[in-house]
Amino acid sequence: MSQQVWAAQALESFDAVVQATEGFRSRAGQRRMAEQVAATFSTATLGKVEEGEPEPTRAIAVIQAGTGVGKSLAYCAPAVALALARGTRVVVSTATVALQEQLVTKDLPALAARMAQPFRFALAKGRGRYVCKLKLDRLSGAVEDDFDGDDLFADEEAEARRGARSHQEAQARVQFYASMGEALASGRWDGDRDTLDTPPEPEVWSPVAAESASCTGKHCPAFSQCTYYERRKELVGAQVIVVNHDLLLATLGARVLPELDNCLLVLDEAHHLPATALEQFAGQMDLSRLGWIDRLSSRALRVGGLMEVEDIADLPRHAAQLRQALLDLERLVLEHYGTALKAGDDGGGWRRAAQGRVQGRVRLPGGRLPEALMAPVAQLASSADGFLEVLRAISKALRAAMREQPDEARRLSTLYAQLGTLAPRLEGVHATAQLLLQEAPDGAAPAAKWFTLDADGEFIVLRAHASPVMPGPTLRHHLWNATRGAVLTSATLMGCGSFDFFLREAGLAGDAAVTTLEVPSPFDYAAQGTLVAAETAADPREAARFTEEMVEALLHDLAQVQAGALVLFTSRDQMRQAVDALPTVLRPRVLVQNTLPRGQLLARHRERVAAGEPSIVFGLQSFGEGLDLPGALCESLFITKLPFAPPDAPVDDARAEWLRSVGRDPFSELVVPATAIRLAQWVGRAIRTEEDQAHVYCYDRRLTRTSYGQRLLRGLPPFALVQRGPLARV
Repeated sequence: MSQQVWAAQALESFDAVVQATEGFRSRAGQRRMAEQVAATFSTATLGKVEEGEPEPTRAIAVIQAGTGVGKSLAYCAPAVALALARGTRVVVSTATVALQEQLVTKDLPALAARMAQPFRFALAKGRGRYVCKLKLDRLSGAVEDDFDGDDLFADEEAEARRGARSHQEAQARVQFYASMGEALASGRWDGDRDTLDTPPEPEVWSPVAAESASCTGKHCPAFSQCTYYERRKELVGAQVIVVNHDLLLATLGARVLPELDNCLLVLDEAHHLPATALEQFAGQMDLSRLGWIDRLSSRALRVGGLMEVEDIADLPRHAAQLRQALLDLERLVLEHYGTALKAGDDGGGWRRAAQGRVQGRVRLPGGRLPEALMAPVAQLASSADGFLEVLRAISKALRAAMREQPDEARRLSTLYAQLGTLAPRLEGVHATAQLLLQEAPDGAAPAAKWFTLDADGEFIVLRAHASPVMPGPTLRHHLWNATRGAVLTSATLMGCGSFDFFLREAGLAGDAAVTTLEVPSPFDYAAQGTLVAAETAADPREAARFTEEMVEALLHDLAQVQAGALVLFTSRDQMRQAVDALPTVLRPRVLVQNTLPRGQLLARHRERVAAGEPSIVFGLQSFGEGLDLPGALCESLFITKLPFAPPDAPVDDARAEWLRSVGRDPFSELVVPATAIRLAQWVGRAIRTEEDQAHVYCYDRRLTRTSYGQRLLRGLPPFALVQRGPLARV
């Protein structure tokens, strides 16, 4: 079948679904987007290309679809139709759980009910979202291990004990694990962390999470009851698989998801992809707590001996060299940077972190590792590599034994898990050491490299970190070189009216396979909304004076709120000051983020508005995106300050440093476009339907008084603009 026929049939499927949807409004922008999706996915060459055949055609569409376009239907309908016609599958990747749930529980079921040809869909989550029954049984006390030697779950138990601040809390955790086990056994719980009535904190969940390093798959004695593998079965027969960006990037080449050269890939909320890539390919290692090396070496020697692996003779040397190199590196880092780490010579210094801990940080200028640190880091990389080679040999022998001795499955699986619980730490050391040693090619940005000193409970922990600073090359190498057909979409891909910034960040700038399309929102913003640029006399860079004056103006405007309102703050301290200043009459109307679980807080907000009462939500960055409060739920939106990113992120600092070194302006090239995308997301909370009416207030005078503010304004919906001077202060 020709590309043109495929595209035409896919568009016919989209039209049929629209016509079959009762009360659905025809939107020209939505159909234009569906046309582009159909054209893109029909053009891409999928599957293996035989020798002598033409080079495969790649096709990638980058589509900004404004709020109200209905982008999920615009990409799902043609993509599914094309996948069915071409005998392939669709992978839809999102950044947030909320959109995943919307797709799986609402959009895809509705589409399946209206398409002529049936299809199946499934949600794919990372292993860590599911419980490991073997670990849960052990930590809940349901079973005891039936083998000699050190305890399989000693590290998980130690982690659980460290996280518990008292004996009573430790006992409570055991009881919690026991209740989880009972719920799992009775069928009242399916083993998915997200379906627990109250999802546990990470330090409680981590010890029982199903992780690949300690999993023996079908050889595990609990395999037949494994939630993760049950979910994997659902993926096999699904034509549409919904994932998140983290899982997509983490499993590249691992055969967990369909091969990217033989499926159709949709990346929704694509503006998050660059940041996710930086997090995914960064590394860190602990230079202080090294007991795991001896435990891993001891386990590997014992298991390798049982498996008669000859390579284990080198293990003591690799372990000793690894430990010594980490100790040497810790000593040298403290000699070179101890004063700076404690005093904050780079401006990062000792400060209160988000959880109230103190933290110190020093970044290496230019990403250059000092000569004195080169030898221990090189020794680290070499010793870790040798150690990993031995572990691979032991793992290979274990897997062979499992195949040959199925009656020994429990014992062998336990031995495999003993190594797997600690092996990721060794892999992290190896990867981080390699990044620290990495030197950038001429003209390329060097990696960001830094050290942190943390007070973690009773311990002072020194860590080394390294990360790429440019997500584009990383994504180009790992993702786009393997992808044939893709659609990237979001309501905010354009920064200051151009795709250029996003294309650079996503690794697609200059790619001949890329087509861009802007689909405007169907909303009449000039008639439906007003942007009030409410100035303060104080410059926003004078934090104390500005916050005081901004809070006074905010409280004045909040007194006028009659229905639902959302206030977005750029920092916890700023939000705290506003809460503290609330007068008695306003205090009962305000709901503050983190004082209640998010779902409960928003439910209470909806209840109040439905009852005709004013209700005001105070929130931070996470409330500035993905929050859907249509109609009276958000008739007023207040932006306290332009959402510039915090200025002390090591990766951002390193990138800005490099841009300046090559004569480029990081503020204009990096900070302003990123802020434009973030601001557009925040403003997007105001108008959600064709019937909404809303006022948006911004108290940052830079929006109208600066040249970059004018650039930011160009990236916002065309609201009617009202400028207001500083309020007269009493």
